[in-house]
Amino acid sequence: MTKVPLGPSDRNSWQVSDTEADLVRRPAPPLVAEIAAEPQRISIDLRRTAIIVVDMQNDFCAPGGWLAHIGVDIAPARRPIAPLQRLLPRLRRAGVPVIWLNWGNRPDRLNLSPALLHVYKPSGRGVGLGDKLPDSGAPVLEKGSWAAAIVDELAPADGDIHVDKYRMSGFWDTPLDSILRNLAVTTVLFAGVNLDQCVMCTLQDANFLGYDCILVEDCAATTSPEFCRDATLYNVKQCFGFVATSSALVAALAQAAP
Repeated sequence: MTKVPLGPSDRNSWQVSDTEADLVRRPAPPLVAEIAAEPQRISIDLRRTAIIVVDMQNDFCAPGGWLAHIGVDIAPARRPIAPLQRLLPRLRRAGVPVIWLNWGNRPDRLNLSPALLHVYKPSGRGVGLGDKLPDSGAPVLEKGSWAAAIVDELAPADGDIHVDKYRMSGFWDTPLDSILRNLAVTTVLFAGVNLDQCVMCTLQDANFLGYDCILVEDCAATTSPEFCRDATLYNVKQCFGFVATSSALVAALAQAAP
């Protein structure tokens, strides 16, 4: 009797029939990319790799968004846009999943603790998480709002994966870990904002969970002072993984093309 596939993705599936369940996963042969990186040159299997793009959203990166409203210079947060525009299509063509990890709160804010709300509204006054922006009326970082949407310059492609988060780490109270494991991912590329906050917290948790972590330096940025960026890059290379540039990745992808 003919077996049919059963599973959440081609990378993690059984073959089943009325009389048999074949539990043997048959992974595709490795597609190796050799990348110039720090502290060492690295080789990765593109068929076991995904990229997580963190918080490239209107509230953080667009004029009229939340950070701009509270007086933050968003120019640094927009710097990853151009390199991501070059890199993401090449990763998609190589079969690397693109995961958009965006802050997207519930309208009732029942997933947010007072301690978390306090970070962004310490006096109880002003515009914090879930409050409406005065000019647009969009609720700050609320799922489905303009404020939480990905910036227009980085329009997602069909087949990209979307995960909402509610903390600086994208692994807390989200399905991110399950999604990565069902895609048979072992290596994760990291991009987005803010480098020293949500990107770093998510990367650290990925390392703690056993993933191989690569920070794409020019595809990640922060509105914090420069020393925060320097400390983050140091800590990634020292403790949590590797640092590479989008140019190095593009070159590696060209060499690895099947």
